[in-house]
Amino acid sequence: MDFDTGLERKFARFDADLTVKDGVGIEGYASYFGDTDQGGDVVVAGAYAKSLTRLNAESRQVKMLWQHDPAQPIGVWDEVREDKRGLYVKGRLLEAVGRGREAAALIGAGAIDGLSIGYRTVRATRNDKGQRLLQELELWEVSLVTFPMLPSARVAAKGDSLSGGDLRDLAATFSAAGRELARG
Repeated sequence: MDFDTGLERKFARFDADLTVKDGVGIEGYASYFGDTDQGGDVVVAGAYAKSLTRLNAESRQVKMLWQHDPAQPIGVWDEVREDKRGLYVKGRLLEAVGRGREAAALIGAGAIDGLSIGYRTVRATRNDKGQRLLQELELWEVSLVTFPMLPSARVAAKGDSLSGGDLRDLAATFSAAGRELARG
């Protein structure tokens, strides 16, 4: 069921800075400032600042979801911040959550390579090219997705000790543990 909440979504691929740690940690950029997405929108530096400050003051976190589905949280974002490049996120896929295990396997295999932001536009203008300049956004969630909208951000699974093969092995271990739990 889709409710009209005013929530918008923007997709971005993980960039080359994506890191997978201990099989469940991920980090990268969910949004880049100044890049035009496939919908003709451009996020302006500082667009997330008020939202992040408000979330922090209210002791709330940006949610990590699977494909924007609020019924499928798959982990937690431990760090969400703006820097000079864009919206940086760092978090953990939860191995106790089935979709979290699946996400780790899909990232390791290169099948999932995107992040997408779910937000509400607070303030935007248009430039002379007709692009919408997103100046202030209320950030709700950052999802792992199949189809990102921002082509400038790329995924690369890298890690100090985990290769793609290591991630496949980890996913197999998670899968076996899940079967063991299901048997009780």
